[in-house]
Amino acid sequence: MKNIIRIFLKDWRSIGTNWVAAVLLGGLIILPSLYAWFNIGASWDPYSQTDQLPVGIVNEDKGATIRDKEIDAGEELTQELKNNDRMEWHFSNREKAMKKLRYGDYFAVIVIPKDFSEKLGTVINDKPEKAEVEYYVNEKVNAIAPKITEKGASVIVDQITSNFVSVVNGTIFDLFNELGVEFEKDLSDIQQFEEYVFKLEENLPEINRLVSDAMSDSKDAEKVINQVQALLPEAEQITSEGLNTIDDTTQFLNEAEGRLNELAPQVKEDLRKAQQTAEDVNEFLTNLKSPDIDLSSVEKIRGQMNQQIDDSVQRINNVQGVLEQVRSGSNTNAGEQGTTEAEPAGLNQDQKEAIDGAMTDLDQIKAQLQTIKGDTEKIDVELADKQKEVDDLLSSLQEKSGDTANKIDSFLKEYNENIEPKVLSEIASAKNTLSNARSTLKEAQTTIPEVERILTSTEENIGEGQNILAYMLNEYPYVNDKVNKLADRIREIQGETDINDIIELLKNDPMAEQSFFEEPIVLSKNSLFPIQNYGTGMTPFYTVLSLWVGALLLVSLLTTEVSGIEGVSNRQVYFGKLLTFISIGFLQTIVVTLGDLFILHVNIVHPILFVLFGLATSFVFMLMVYTLVSVFGDVGKAMAIVFLVLQIAGSGGTYPVALLPEFFQKIHPFLPFSYAVDLMREAVGGIVWPRVKEDLFFLGVFAIVFLLLGTFLKELLNKKTNQLMKKSRKSGLFH
Repeated sequence: MKNIIRIFLKDWRSIGTNWVAAVLLGGLIILPSLYAWFNIGASWDPYSQTDQLPVGIVNEDKGATIRDKEIDAGEELTQELKNNDRMEWHFSNREKAMKKLRYGDYFAVIVIPKDFSEKLGTVINDKPEKAEVEYYVNEKVNAIAPKITEKGASVIVDQITSNFVSVVNGTIFDLFNELGVEFEKDLSDIQQFEEYVFKLEENLPEINRLVSDAMSDSKDAEKVINQVQALLPEAEQITSEGLNTIDDTTQFLNEAEGRLNELAPQVKEDLRKAQQTAEDVNEFLTNLKSPDIDLSSVEKIRGQMNQQIDDSVQRINNVQGVLEQVRSGSNTNAGEQGTTEAEPAGLNQDQKEAIDGAMTDLDQIKAQLQTIKGDTEKIDVELADKQKEVDDLLSSLQEKSGDTANKIDSFLKEYNENIEPKVLSEIASAKNTLSNARSTLKEAQTTIPEVERILTSTEENIGEGQNILAYMLNEYPYVNDKVNKLADRIREIQGETDINDIIELLKNDPMAEQSFFEEPIVLSKNSLFPIQNYGTGMTPFYTVLSLWVGALLLVSLLTTEVSGIEGVSNRQVYFGKLLTFISIGFLQTIVVTLGDLFILHVNIVHPILFVLFGLATSFVFMLMVYTLVSVFGDVGKAMAIVFLVLQIAGSGGTYPVALLPEFFQKIHPFLPFSYAVDLMREAVGGIVWPRVKEDLFFLGVFAIVFLLLGTFLKELLNKKTNQLMKKSRKSGLFH
């Protein structure tokens, strides 16, 4: 132990008495710190400098018109980027931007294509197309820059997507809000609609029956229309014949009226003459009753009376002939028209009864005249026998002739006041009726083509209606199934959902919904062990790395052998020099850890532990490197460098171990860097003591292994390694 202390003290006296050695040693103490500080400073916060990365922006968007609204998403994006300082944006055309990208003046180029807005607008179509943003990158310029620019491009796409989704959803929820308000207004109608569906479901069988009946009725109606259409020509013929009959009857009435007007004066004259004859007979009979009558002239008188009576009878016959002609001529003429379906022609029943009464009265007058005439035949027989009876007979004749004159006078008065006016009135009424009937038939005649057209159209419509009814009957099973399913679905929804809840959901604030969909998920970052920046996160790795580098520098410049002290063993030399190397390593550790704290101002949660953990790491590293060189000489230096290379890649100091190649993942547990970096991270971010204990344990294992290696192998291997070193120096290439 004494020799070990002597070796250690001798080394430090040499440093203290030789200023050159002191300066060199000072450099060896500080130099590893510079390695750590420069790397930590360079990686302090690289992403805060991305505004100095030049990125080209090319906007070729032509814009679009969406439902009468002009949109230009490309222009809106470029305007936003002009106010964005994430990167150094350069707005240019495609040719110029791509040229600068090839020469490395731009790290990346983002191109907004000409159909950018147009494709965004397809969101309202049934087949929307995704809009694309072209991204070009020159990856040979730098390894990290493309990743940063790619992240920037992704941020742009995410921002466009977020804004677009926000606007679209805002519009949608505006519509939802309006729908909610309308639904609330129409809630009673909706509920009534549900009742309609249920009612329809209930009545569908009856509807089907009615449609079937309507189909049957339409076929019957079609048959009736066909029958009516078949009768239309006959109806048209009958109408034409009826018009002819009415025209003929009207002509006959006009002729009868004219004939009556012509015969009326003659009838009146004949009646007056008959009346005059009766009066003459009466006067004659009065004269006969005179006592001075000459019976010898009776024959002559009788002849005169008979002549006058015959004249009267003839005139009455003439009157009866005229009346009979008026009466019977009408029926005869009407019968000649050949149809009973025409309007009635000639005199009506009242007119006929009036003429029949007149005829009866005239027959009575004729009978009385004939009676008078017969009585006159008795005059010459009775005159000689019975004068008195003659007188009575004459009185009777006189009475009868007077009565006849009175009856003729009454009939003439009746004819003037009733018969002739009534016949003329009835003829005028018949003519008016025939005129109206003619107008009606004429209108019917003109209507028949329209009726025919309507029947034809109706037949066509019935045909179309039958097609519709047939379609309805064919579709009934489908409609019935759908209505039943709809009704069942409404019942199911009523059982699961309250429409009032849906309305309340639709009435949500559109702006709040838009804000939600603009950022539906907010990442709430909760750092258990917050690290201020990238440089702080890299401090454990670069600090540990500097300690290993510091150990390499020491074994490269300082000797592991002892000179000027006699009687010491290889084991004593090993431990004596080990103390020197470890003490210098502690100084390196203190400089680098305190520099991290007070020069770089790294935010370290446990600064004291950081220094202590650094000292522990330095002890293990220095022990390992020193042992390799002390035992294996120059070969040991090479082994220490190989260890360094493997640990830089496999310790997980820069990239997570899970991202490393499989080889490095396998050697990771056997590298002291793995535990040293993790131990320093505990001090920087926050202590988890189980991990600290684990890291210290494995570092202790490495220390024990190499300590045993140096203790027991230096004596055995030192002679061979010294021989190798002498031979290497003789080559003139190694010191």
